[in-house]
Amino acid sequence: MSSVQVAVRVRPLNEREKLLSSKVIIHMRGNTTSIHKPSSGRVDKLKDRGKTFSYDYSFDSTDVDSPTFASQAKIFKDVGSNVLKTAFDGFNACVFAYGQTGSGKSYTMMGHKVDKGLIPRICDELFLEISNRNKSEAMSFYTEVSYLEIYNERVQDLLKKRPPCSEGGGLKVREHPTDGPYVENLSKHVVQSQSNMESLITLGNASRTIASTGMNDFSSRSHTIFTIMFTQGLVDGELPHERRSKIHLVDLAGSERADSTHTTGTRLKEGANINKSLVTLGSVISALADLAVSGQSAKKKQIFIPYRDSVLTWLLKDSLGGNSITTVVATISPADVNYEETLSTLRFASRAKNIMNTPTVNENGSIKVVRELQAEVARLRSLLAEADQVFDGDRSTSVKKGEKLQFNEEKVETLTKQWSTKWRDAQSVLEEESVALRKEGIGVILDCQLPHLIGINEDHLKTGIILYYLKEGRTWIGSDVALCNQDIMLSGPELLREHCLLENCAGIVTLLPQDGALCSVNGSVVTHPCQLTQGKHFC
Repeated sequence: MSSVQVAVRVRPLNEREKLLSSKVIIHMRGNTTSIHKPSSGRVDKLKDRGKTFSYDYSFDSTDVDSPTFASQAKIFKDVGSNVLKTAFDGFNACVFAYGQTGSGKSYTMMGHKVDKGLIPRICDELFLEISNRNKSEAMSFYTEVSYLEIYNERVQDLLKKRPPCSEGGGLKVREHPTDGPYVENLSKHVVQSQSNMESLITLGNASRTIASTGMNDFSSRSHTIFTIMFTQGLVDGELPHERRSKIHLVDLAGSERADSTHTTGTRLKEGANINKSLVTLGSVISALADLAVSGQSAKKKQIFIPYRDSVLTWLLKDSLGGNSITTVVATISPADVNYEETLSTLRFASRAKNIMNTPTVNENGSIKVVRELQAEVARLRSLLAEADQVFDGDRSTSVKKGEKLQFNEEKVETLTKQWSTKWRDAQSVLEEESVALRKEGIGVILDCQLPHLIGINEDHLKTGIILYYLKEGRTWIGSDVALCNQDIMLSGPELLREHCLLENCAGIVTLLPQDGALCSVNGSVVTHPCQLTQGKHFC
């Protein structure tokens, strides 16, 4: 069991609040956050002693010159580094920012180019750690990402160039019996470098739905979930280890009041849907907190968790009370004009602290079977050794145990050999083509008498190696939405429907990029026909 960690971050007064001559009502000391109700006279001041809340972290970002100022780097050190440790240990992780519109959620999660937020810093450090581990250990890493937004209760893929959702459109949310909720047909993109990850983040951010309101000139009108699916493999002796982690990094749209934001029409409808999902999130948080406090007696009460009342809570089901190590970052304004909204956020954060999750290491099922069998083999050997010392007569029990021991040993050997062979096959391809794979791209051309391409599957730790023999003549490469069938179908944010053409004439292969298609050979962009030779790859 693991309790949800909660951090509260207060930003400086903004220009609007300064024009209103707002007073600062938030004070932080250590891990405590205090809020004081705006007073209208001396009597109110005497009555109000404020309300104080205790959290795992209280980040004061109001004064950059203060010795206790919480910078973006400080937020990453205390929150983001734990996310990475969690992922490398094989657990799922989730961080989401919650708060009033304009309170600093997007700045905390994404930041900007000069001062990066949690999401880009986590991505940067992920690849730095992968590089460090590759130098010291015989490990293999595989990373892919997805990026979605929930706009007016409909899911849209931010990494797929498609027209906006129609009134009844949007991707469907499904639920797997063991893996939990997922978005059907959501694109996943393999990333091999920090720059590759950065370009996907930039692409997704450019597709987000934002608008100006009375509270925020660049208000997010949707919730976004940036997900990193991270797999690591390691051979320990003859037995490989495979761990998979899923990191959800969530930037919620801000709660808002129509009278404060002066919204009408489309903005009003957006705000209503935002508030609806946030109310449901609050209900889920409260129910989970009640469940944690009630303990065993909760079974009698049958507390209902309304996950499916909104798309947001349904997708975050595993992160709230499930298989994840979760952190909530509540962002607040220091101004007295936002007292009610700020107090509501602080109470939300306080309830979230009570939630208990049940994180488990996500290990490949086959490896678990092998380990369980190994444990059983060790147990049977111990029992047989004891039986040999005790019995001189009837050994029928020992014979049965010996037969079971032999069966389990053979099964362990078979499973281990199968798994190790698969894993090492994938590894050997990666190692042999390490020079080519240092460049960005989806495949490599290997040494063979017949021209062919070999691509690393999205799950190469399961020997997902795809081999494409290039037929004599033309081979079209494009996406699954091309007007005519493509010989090789790929996916990617910058992939055209008909991306490029390979012409094989008597064993000589020429790459012909289509107009507007991004193709490169050995890292150099090509826009005209280019003859391919041994060991070169393209994207």
